[in-house]
Amino acid sequence: MNSLSYLNHELAAFPSPEHALTDPNGLLAIGGDLQPSRLLAAYYEGIFPWFNVNDPILWWSPDPRAIFIPGKIKISTSLRKFLRKQSWRITVNHAFTDVMAGCAQPRKQQDGTWITQEIQLAYRELHMLGHAHSIEVWDNHRLIGGLYGLAIGQVFCGESMFHRQTNASKAAMLALQQHLRRGGFRLIDAQVMNPHLESLGAESLKRDDFLVLLKRFRDAEPHAGVWAQTEVVLEL
Repeated sequence: MNSLSYLNHELAAFPSPEHALTDPNGLLAIGGDLQPSRLLAAYYEGIFPWFNVNDPILWWSPDPRAIFIPGKIKISTSLRKFLRKQSWRITVNHAFTDVMAGCAQPRKQQDGTWITQEIQLAYRELHMLGHAHSIEVWDNHRLIGGLYGLAIGQVFCGESMFHRQTNASKAAMLALQQHLRRGGFRLIDAQVMNPHLESLGAESLKRDDFLVLLKRFRDAEPHAGVWAQTEVVLEL
């Protein structure tokens, strides 16, 4: 039965994603907190927080789910040519806080952002604990794009991306996929499908099928040292 659960501040098990509402799609629970233990427990079960400023914390597990298989990103001929002409530098875990701040900037025609100060503080703590990671794109010393997310076993749960120059976020996504493939990752959770993700090769899976993949890979170890600070050279 579809129902909405209410969480208190004591860490208890999340309800099964199959109980999430269909309208709004995937809303599963309300309340609780953003402590690292609760966030990690949520992602382990295929659940993520998403809420606006002044709203209570809302937890989601939508159906269907957008995913990537590392290494299967689509690169158009024009994008490939564009990126070959750039002298951008791409790094891993060099500027997590700055990437989150870039992602938090409202887009055009947006009144605000869901990446609130509360969210930023919570994920910065996850980063310091070694669970949350970022990809940065630099033009000389200027941060022009990037993305961040969480690693759960051999699954990377993507949260948000941004760009300040054309195609910088696509470069970050391409770098992420190549880095994850080299690091032994098997799945990227992109949460909710949109035209941008679809254009890059995202697949749409039924939630049940996504959860099967999540359970298969969430306890498997990626290659050692995959999240050490490093640079990524794009394979074009």
